[in-house]
Amino acid sequence: MESRFRYTYRMPNIQAPPLFQLALTFTPGLGPVRSRRLIAHLGSAAAIFEAAQSDIEQVEGVGSAVARGIIKNRDNALSLANKELRKAENLGVRVVSQDQPGFPQLLRPLPDCPLVLFIRGELDPEDQFSLGVVGSRRCSQYGLEHSERFANRLASRGIRIVSGGARGIDTAAHRGALNAGGRTIVVLGCGLSHCYPPENLALFDSIVDGGGAIVSELPCDAPPEGRNFPARNRIISGMSLGVLVVEAGRKSGALITARQAVEEHGREVFALPGRVDSGACAGSLDLLKMGGAQLVTEPSDIVHALEMPARHAHAGTHSDRYAPDEANRYEPATRANVPGGESGQRVYEACRESRTLDQIGEVTGLDMAAIGQAVTLLEISGLVTRSGGQVTASR
Repeated sequence: MESRFRYTYRMPNIQAPPLFQLALTFTPGLGPVRSRRLIAHLGSAAAIFEAAQSDIEQVEGVGSAVARGIIKNRDNALSLANKELRKAENLGVRVVSQDQPGFPQLLRPLPDCPLVLFIRGELDPEDQFSLGVVGSRRCSQYGLEHSERFANRLASRGIRIVSGGARGIDTAAHRGALNAGGRTIVVLGCGLSHCYPPENLALFDSIVDGGGAIVSELPCDAPPEGRNFPARNRIISGMSLGVLVVEAGRKSGALITARQAVEEHGREVFALPGRVDSGACAGSLDLLKMGGAQLVTEPSDIVHALEMPARHAHAGTHSDRYAPDEANRYEPATRANVPGGESGQRVYEACRESRTLDQIGEVTGLDMAAIGQAVTLLEISGLVTRSGGQVTASR
């Protein structure tokens, strides 16, 4: 029998719920990309529900058939959205749109970013310093031990651990972070009225009680179906600075997450070496052989790769530990204070003129993974800003 969360409280409503953004998710023919184009063209999600068909048709990728469907389903979509908001409130779940405070900062600029997230627990600005941890459900003892060890050590340094709450590698990572007293975030492939897998009910409650969060883009009653998990994986990647593949066979969904992290989100990917005679490690080893991941053997390898040196593991929040010195905070960026090493410097110089990621690649000669990592670190440091697909140096 499937377990459900035992809610004992109701979250306060601290901001207006995103009714119109949520209604777009109940509108046939609209996904995140089309919806964002409509919002950008018409000015707001609410305007879509008042616009004429001729105005809707002007948006790239929205033809007359989709426009007619939007108009035909307006009332029903708004009704479903209202019901969903009431259901979420009764469950103690907040619904947050990408243009509201509390939405993950790293996820927001991505083209396939969800319009809304359902959140049990709390997300905060510090969650941008996150690492996705992924791997197989059917894993070895080696995988379980190292997933917990890496998550524990990294969480103790203030890095948030993001994973999917599944059996195996995911569960070990969440436990490792909790045991370190760190924050961990579960991204589910079902709605938040479900607990999947059911044996993780107590773990998920502990994560929320410990200051972490359970997150989904799906309506509260959406069941855990196989088709939901690839979309769930993109959120894990999108919310993280990098992704660690602990142990994965050749058919593991963790490899999809790794591919999305590099190709679609420009994130760094790490992988642990495993036994060469074990099918449980075959996918991870393939990643390493093909250059799709950086080999790591210690948590400190990841800390260094993400420009977070171990010498900064003192008390205080993550932003306190890695904030620039006050004396340099408002000074123009120099080679010495641009993060990301030589790649970061090259990307920063390229962004003195507004450029897309592809244009940055043409100017610098760097691959998309290196560019994505550099841009993310520069953005966190306040040295560049992203808007409309363009990256621009801010100093």
